[in-house]
Amino acid sequence: MSIEVGSKLQGKVTGITNFGAFVELSEGSTGLVHISEVADNYVKDINEHLKVGDEVTVKVINVEKDGKIGLSIRKAKEQPQRPQRPQRPQRPRSNNKPNDTRTKESFEQKMARFLKDSEDRLSSLKKNTESRRGGRGAKKG
Repeated sequence: MSIEVGSKLQGKVTGITNFGAFVELSEGSTGLVHISEVADNYVKDINEHLKVGDEVTVKVINVEKDGKIGLSIRKAKEQPQRPQRPQRPQRPRSNNKPNDTRTKESFEQKMARFLKDSEDRLSSLKKNTESRRGGRGAKKG
């Protein structure tokens, strides 16, 4: 049986390092399970999950040209199917709003209206803050 990407194989852990575990596969070839591919959650110490001599099921995730084999234990596990989200009901869109006079505005008109509103808000804000702080133009009581 040749080792192909995506195939699931049985193997035996032959060595553990701080970055992963070496797994001997059938046909005498060895691959590496990176520490990030050991479990679904964060793995700080690989020794808490694997021991030398453990029989594991692995999935081949890549085969390099130089013969290195990348393996995954977490991808070899059957992932539970996520429930499909129900379709959201479509809301009817009303294009004929009688009170909306802005629908036919050009970009320039919208920009002019925005600038006017913005200036009005700024002047109102300045007026209120200056009177509270006692700045220029504040009423003396």
